[in-house]
Amino acid sequence: MKKTAALVAAIGVFAVCCTAYALYSVSDTGDWPESWPDELEPLREQSRTLVGPQFEARHFAIRFANREEFESAWPHILQVKTEGAPIILVRGENFFLDVGNDAGVVVHCPPAGQENNPATPEAPIPGTDNPRSRWRNTNYIELVVDGEVVDLNRVEFPADTPIVDERFDDDGNG
Repeated sequence: MKKTAALVAAIGVFAVCCTAYALYSVSDTGDWPESWPDELEPLREQSRTLVGPQFEARHFAIRFANREEFESAWPHILQVKTEGAPIILVRGENFFLDVGNDAGVVVHCPPAGQENNPATPEAPIPGTDNPRSRWRNTNYIELVVDGEVVDLNRVEFPADTPIVDERFDDDGNG
Protein backbone atom coordinates (compact mmCIF):
# COMPACT_ATOMS: atom_id res chain seq x y z
CA MET A 1 0.00 0.00 0.00
CA LYS A 2 2.84 2.40 0.86
CA LYS A 3 4.57 1.63 -2.44
CA THR A 4 1.39 2.36 -4.37
CA ALA A 5 0.90 5.68 -2.59
CA ALA A 6 4.53 6.63 -3.24
CA LEU A 7 4.19 5.71 -6.92
CA VAL A 8 1.00 7.76 -7.29
CA ALA A 9 2.69 10.74 -5.59
CA ALA A 10 5.75 10.45 -7.84
CA ILE A 11 3.58 10.33 -10.96
CA GLY A 12 1.68 13.41 -9.75
CA VAL A 13 4.89 15.39 -9.18
CA PHE A 14 6.23 14.32 -12.57
CA ALA A 15 3.01 15.40 -14.31
CA VAL A 16 3.06 18.83 -12.66
CA CYS A 17 6.73 19.38 -13.55
CA CYS A 18 6.18 18.32 -17.17
CA THR A 19 3.23 20.69 -17.46
CA ALA A 20 5.34 23.63 -16.23
CA TYR A 21 8.07 22.91 -18.76
CA ALA A 22 5.53 22.35 -21.53
CA LEU A 23 4.59 26.03 -21.25
CA TYR A 24 8.09 26.90 -22.49
CA SER A 25 10.21 25.75 -25.36
CA VAL A 26 13.66 25.12 -23.89
CA SER A 27 17.07 25.09 -25.55
CA ASP A 28 20.22 24.20 -23.63
CA THR A 29 22.22 26.93 -25.32
CA GLY A 30 22.08 30.70 -25.41
CA ASP A 31 20.10 31.49 -28.55
CA TRP A 32 20.24 35.26 -28.07
CA PRO A 33 20.46 37.62 -31.05
CA GLU A 34 23.71 37.92 -33.02
CA SER A 35 23.57 41.67 -32.34
CA TRP A 36 24.49 41.12 -28.68
CA PRO A 37 28.13 41.87 -27.71
CA ASP A 38 30.73 39.44 -29.08
CA GLU A 39 32.15 39.06 -25.55
CA LEU A 40 29.05 37.02 -24.63
CA GLU A 41 29.66 34.42 -27.37
CA PRO A 42 31.73 32.06 -25.16
CA LEU A 43 28.82 31.93 -22.69
CA ARG A 44 26.32 30.42 -25.14
CA GLU A 45 27.30 26.84 -24.23
CA GLN A 46 26.61 27.31 -20.50
CA SER A 47 23.31 29.08 -21.07
CA ARG A 48 19.68 28.17 -21.60
CA THR A 49 16.99 29.78 -23.69
CA LEU A 50 13.34 29.52 -22.70
CA VAL A 51 10.57 30.92 -24.88
CA GLY A 52 7.09 31.35 -23.45
CA PRO A 53 4.89 30.92 -21.59
CA GLN A 54 2.06 32.93 -23.09
CA PHE A 55 3.28 35.37 -25.71
CA GLU A 56 6.64 33.96 -26.82
CA ALA A 57 8.70 36.07 -24.41
CA ARG A 58 12.37 35.11 -24.56
CA HIS A 59 14.43 34.39 -21.45
CA PHE A 60 18.19 33.92 -21.72
CA ALA A 61 19.66 32.31 -18.60
CA ILE A 62 23.44 32.42 -18.16
CA ARG A 63 24.95 30.24 -15.42
CA PHE A 64 28.28 31.15 -13.87
CA ALA A 65 30.62 28.80 -12.02
CA ASN A 66 33.08 31.41 -10.74
CA ARG A 67 33.26 35.08 -9.85
CA GLU A 68 35.90 36.02 -12.43
CA GLU A 69 33.78 34.73 -15.30
CA PHE A 70 30.71 36.62 -14.06
CA GLU A 71 32.57 39.87 -13.40
CA SER A 72 34.16 39.90 -16.85
CA ALA A 73 30.78 39.28 -18.52
CA TRP A 74 28.72 41.72 -16.41
CA PRO A 75 29.55 44.97 -18.32
CA HIS A 76 28.60 43.25 -21.59
CA ILE A 77 25.36 41.88 -20.14
CA LEU A 78 24.43 45.42 -19.12
CA GLN A 79 24.76 46.48 -22.77
CA VAL A 80 21.74 44.37 -23.76
CA LYS A 81 19.45 45.86 -21.08
CA THR A 82 16.97 48.45 -22.32
CA GLU A 83 17.81 51.92 -21.06
CA GLY A 84 15.81 52.62 -17.90
CA ALA A 85 14.75 48.98 -17.43
CA PRO A 86 15.36 47.49 -13.98
CA ILE A 87 17.70 44.92 -12.54
CA ILE A 88 15.76 42.57 -10.29
CA LEU A 89 17.76 40.92 -7.50
CA VAL A 90 16.74 37.39 -6.46
CA ARG A 91 18.43 34.57 -4.56
CA GLY A 92 18.26 30.80 -4.40
CA GLU A 93 17.57 28.27 -7.10
CA ASN A 94 16.05 29.80 -10.19
CA PHE A 95 13.62 28.18 -12.63
CA PHE A 96 15.30 29.75 -15.64
CA LEU A 97 18.85 28.81 -14.61
CA ASP A 98 17.72 25.23 -13.85
CA VAL A 99 17.82 23.14 -10.69
CA GLY A 100 21.01 23.39 -8.66
CA ASN A 101 22.09 26.76 -10.04
CA ASP A 102 21.90 29.69 -7.67
CA ALA A 103 24.23 32.17 -9.37
CA GLY A 104 23.71 33.81 -12.71
CA VAL A 105 21.82 36.21 -14.89
CA VAL A 106 18.51 35.94 -16.70
CA VAL A 107 17.88 38.48 -19.43
CA HIS A 108 14.12 38.69 -19.99
CA CYS A 109 13.21 39.92 -23.48
CA PRO A 110 9.98 40.51 -25.38
CA PRO A 111 9.04 38.29 -28.32
CA ALA A 112 11.30 38.47 -31.37
CA GLY A 113 10.16 41.22 -33.72
CA GLN A 114 8.15 43.04 -31.06
CA GLU A 115 10.36 46.11 -31.47
CA ASN A 116 8.74 46.59 -34.90
CA ASN A 117 5.20 46.63 -33.48
CA PRO A 118 4.07 50.19 -32.66
CA ALA A 119 1.32 48.79 -30.40
CA THR A 120 3.96 47.42 -28.00
CA PRO A 121 6.76 49.99 -27.78
CA GLU A 122 9.99 49.10 -25.99
CA ALA A 123 8.94 51.00 -22.88
CA PRO A 124 7.35 50.35 -19.49
CA ILE A 125 3.65 49.54 -19.52
CA PRO A 126 1.78 52.40 -17.80
CA GLY A 127 -0.44 51.68 -14.81
CA THR A 128 1.28 48.40 -13.94
CA ASP A 129 2.97 48.07 -10.54
CA ASN A 130 4.54 44.61 -10.83
CA PRO A 131 8.04 45.25 -12.25
CA ARG A 132 8.06 42.03 -14.31
CA SER A 133 4.76 42.94 -15.98
CA ARG A 134 5.58 46.63 -16.25
CA TRP A 135 8.85 46.01 -18.13
CA ARG A 136 7.86 42.97 -20.24
CA ASN A 137 8.20 44.94 -23.50
CA THR A 138 11.86 45.61 -22.74
CA ASN A 139 15.07 43.70 -22.03
CA TYR A 140 15.42 43.65 -18.25
CA ILE A 141 17.82 41.70 -16.05
CA GLU A 142 17.18 39.28 -13.22
CA LEU A 143 20.40 38.87 -11.21
CA VAL A 144 20.53 35.64 -9.19
CA VAL A 145 22.75 36.50 -6.22
CA ASP A 146 24.58 33.85 -4.21
CA GLY A 147 27.13 36.07 -2.39
CA GLU A 148 30.12 34.22 -3.83
CA VAL A 149 29.97 34.05 -7.62
CA VAL A 150 27.55 36.99 -7.78
CA ASP A 151 28.60 39.23 -4.88
CA LEU A 152 26.71 42.54 -4.66
CA ASN A 153 29.70 44.12 -2.94
CA ARG A 154 31.60 43.70 -6.22
CA VAL A 155 28.85 44.51 -8.75
CA GLU A 156 28.51 47.96 -10.28
CA PHE A 157 25.05 49.12 -11.33
CA PRO A 158 24.38 51.87 -13.87
CA ALA A 159 23.26 55.09 -12.18
CA ASP A 160 20.02 55.35 -14.20
CA THR A 161 18.88 51.79 -13.46
CA PRO A 162 16.12 50.97 -10.97
CA ILE A 163 17.08 48.10 -8.64
CA VAL A 164 14.23 45.88 -7.43
CA ASP A 165 15.32 43.72 -4.49
CA GLU A 166 13.23 40.54 -4.21
CA ARG A 167 15.84 38.51 -2.32
CA PHE A 168 13.89 38.54 0.92
CA ASP A 169 10.28 38.65 -0.31
CA ASP A 170 7.82 36.37 1.42
CA ASP A 171 6.12 35.33 -1.83
CA GLY A 172 8.65 32.65 -2.71
CA ASN A 173 11.18 34.82 -4.55
CA GLY A 174 13.78 34.74 -1.87
